[in-house]
Amino acid sequence: MSVPFIDLKRDIAAHRDEYLSIVARVFDSGTFTSGPEVKAFEEAFASYLGVKYAIAVSNGTHALYAAYLALGIGPGDEVIVPANTFIATAEAVMMTGAVPVFIDINEDTHLLDLTKLDRVVTPKTKAIAVVHLYGQMVDMDAIKAWADPKGIAVVEDTAQAHGARLDGRRLAGTIGHVGCYSFYPTKNLGALGEGGAVVTNDDAIASAVRSIRTHGAESVMYKHDRFGTNLRMEAIQGGILALRLLQLDTSTLRRHQIADRYRAGLAGLPISLPPAASDRHVFHLYVIATDRRDALKEHLAKLGIGSAIHYPIAIPDQAVFTSRNLAGTCPVATRDASRILSLPLFPDMTDAEVDEVIAGVKAFFS
Repeated sequence: MSVPFIDLKRDIAAHRDEYLSIVARVFDSGTFTSGPEVKAFEEAFASYLGVKYAIAVSNGTHALYAAYLALGIGPGDEVIVPANTFIATAEAVMMTGAVPVFIDINEDTHLLDLTKLDRVVTPKTKAIAVVHLYGQMVDMDAIKAWADPKGIAVVEDTAQAHGARLDGRRLAGTIGHVGCYSFYPTKNLGALGEGGAVVTNDDAIASAVRSIRTHGAESVMYKHDRFGTNLRMEAIQGGILALRLLQLDTSTLRRHQIADRYRAGLAGLPISLPPAASDRHVFHLYVIATDRRDALKEHLAKLGIGSAIHYPIAIPDQAVFTSRNLAGTCPVATRDASRILSLPLFPDMTDAEVDEVIAGVKAFFS
């Protein structure tokens, strides 16, 4: 049996008529950008998260960019960024003119190493980008205890952790000063196209982000009081996301079931496994680690089993940063990049497919 790494077409087939009805509704409305569909999603998402404001934007990278701008970050400032993340986390910092300063990661969780924060902070540090990577939350209490006394803004990059909870109630993206989401189609809460959101309880940040997403205009059209650009969400994506939000908790439960099946089936093998399923981990990805990663990936491919690497090059080692003399020394992240492998995990995956992946991994190590 072949097993895809992800198959978005299964969800489309199951909800095709619902999605088409949303498209038809938008067509009939004549409002294709922002408008009532996006506003309804913003209200539903804010309610789901328990925050005052959710501001929809065009994608996750722009959510980070708008958040940094709203915090007043720009040339001369530094933002701490974990060395293991998608490049957008650092890219958005550079878009403001600020400088990303990379922090190494914990080899067990693959998240930023809290013990190394004091090594990278400087008088220029204005914010820290806390990435809840692979679906698992960073210890936000520890982050806040470190950052708040220093006046450092906490920006939660929640692109991979929709619905993850701390203490069973505090959701990822709602604990720092501002949370940023991506709704790329493969995300736990994905659009059928691009989309993102900035969430906050801060009135000033919310007002700034709303202005930034519409070229810096406030309530009066063509009156631009701050720097901004076009970051608006399309109406169809707002309608799709409002529907998919209703399915998020159910799909998270299925992700937990798959993760538990993997953990039981892969126990005892010479690989490191993610933690057991919990509220703090919503398993956007199921990432294992082994020194034989490349050979394992090739073995699975021969069996027709998909896999991926998130991410094959640590951010500080990317040419875009080394060429600008912005590379940091993050040996754990560099080593991690050669060991990690993401196994298939998506809500429409069957138990039989999960077992096929388990059998394939076991066969390799036997």
